[in-house]
Amino acid sequence: MEINYPNGKKYERKLLPKNEAVKKTKNESYGNRGMTLEEYLNETNQYYRDRKIAVVHKKPTPVQIVQVDYPKRSAAVIKEAYFKIASTTDYNGVYKGKYIDFEAKETKSPASFPLKNFHQHQISHMKEVMDQGGICFVILMFTKYDHIYFLSAQHLLIFWDRMVNGGRKSITKEEIEQNGHFIPLGFQPRIDYIKILDALNLC
Repeated sequence: MEINYPNGKKYERKLLPKNEAVKKTKNESYGNRGMTLEEYLNETNQYYRDRKIAVVHKKPTPVQIVQVDYPKRSAAVIKEAYFKIASTTDYNGVYKGKYIDFEAKETKSPASFPLKNFHQHQISHMKEVMDQGGICFVILMFTKYDHIYFLSAQHLLIFWDRMVNGGRKSITKEEIEQNGHFIPLGFQPRIDYIKILDALNLC
């Protein structure tokens, strides 16, 4: 199936080389290592909803289907589709009566987080959320170490503006450690970001 972004650019799913896929499978067999950040967060949000702690969901991205083939009467195959709009952030919901909105990103880099992982429309969306009194943040994962950090959108915007003004195009891990909050991987919940919100008295 071919999927395109609103600007017409083709969406390409990156596949792991065969040897990388084998490594990932081995990792998954040990304490769920190899799970994606999205999977961790989906488990976490389900935990919060089940216990009526918070209601947070992953935002669906609207897709416009433009071409469908019917190889069988009982089956349809989507051959071409487009993202209707550029996505904003990954997750949103409510906690203690406050609107929360956040983006989740991973990097294989061991020492810094590339700002190219974010897009201008996402940055603009975060600013709009904060202007309305919403709680906005990002959850960043260094996959090499399974290190996960909570970083407020306010701090992210400082680093984004630095890049826009000609500064470095990434946030060093040290800067994230200094300005963010480390979230240890747990069992239930997996990534307890609500604990950070409580500690910071944001909600």
